[in-house]
Amino acid sequence: MVSGITGTLDATAVAALTGWVRAEGLGSEITDVVPLTGGSQNVVVRLSVDGRRLVLRRPPPHPRPNSDRTMQREIAVLRTLAGSAVPHPVLVAACEDHDVLGVVFYLMEEVDGFNPGNEIAPAYLADPLMRHHVGVNYAADVARLGQAPWQGSPLEDWKRPGSFLERQVPQWRTTMAAYRAQDGYAHDSLPGVDELCDWLQAHQPAEYVSGIVHGDIHLNNTMLRRDSPEVAAFVDWEMCTIGDPLLDLGWMLVCWPVAPDPLGSAGHLAELGGLAERTELLEAYCAAGGRRTEHLDWYLALACLKLGVVIEGTWVRYLAGLASREAGERLHASAVTLMGLGSAVAAGDNPFR
Repeated sequence: MVSGITGTLDATAVAALTGWVRAEGLGSEITDVVPLTGGSQNVVVRLSVDGRRLVLRRPPPHPRPNSDRTMQREIAVLRTLAGSAVPHPVLVAACEDHDVLGVVFYLMEEVDGFNPGNEIAPAYLADPLMRHHVGVNYAADVARLGQAPWQGSPLEDWKRPGSFLERQVPQWRTTMAAYRAQDGYAHDSLPGVDELCDWLQAHQPAEYVSGIVHGDIHLNNTMLRRDSPEVAAFVDWEMCTIGDPLLDLGWMLVCWPVAPDPLGSAGHLAELGGLAERTELLEAYCAAGGRRTEHLDWYLALACLKLGVVIEGTWVRYLAGLASREAGERLHASAVTLMGLGSAVAAGDNPFR
């Protein structure tokens, strides 16, 4: 199985994987096994199959109850996007047979790029135009994702019945209720969350056009090309669904690392400066075919609510003894900031313009 210490594959798992690779006709030998992530998150391992560089993605060493479903969702996404203009990892093969590794997993081609939350390619250090243009191109690719065909695709099976928009606020109210049931969690830990929920329900757009929604679109979930200002691949598709792509637009703008930056999540790229402004991202999104909307403030406020409630979960896990105090306090502070920004949007004082 996967080692819980290193986040890589032990000898038994490599042997089982090798047997599966051979049965699938992918090759005969696995070498160069290197962990990319591990621990409580999904495990990502770089390896070579007969010299071909691939990446394996599987649930953590101690899978959560929905871990297999998460992998199946990601597999459906990559199958749906195959051949599209949306930058994504290329799926090589997937396995749902628990006799191999005990979990659902898949192999994809290695993405030639870098994650700007972890490193910066030299070309971006040297040229501010690279840093500026990559944001414009990034926004255009977010628009292309929302337009990608999904009807009749594997991802269509993940579309829930009913209105995507009508589900949003009740879902996050329910999550907040669960948080408030945790010992030590103050009822007003997220100031303004109930009022923001009320405003969102009162101002919900009447209709929307269904499309693919990444669900967590920001630079830390993006690989950039090293020598050109382009997206190499969007990654981490575990929250992807069929819904209203304008939520991705709002999420992208909220998370963009120029002031106000509620997450501070793009590391050195943001510190270098020269990034496109949010108005430029919006223009690029629309120019690439993304839907224009008179309800942009609503999607910005919803993104603030949803992201804030999601990351508040780490503070709740700290209170339950399941996360570190440092991570809990840091993300709680960001969640409080997001509630404030969302409340400002709802009050007509949009800080993202």
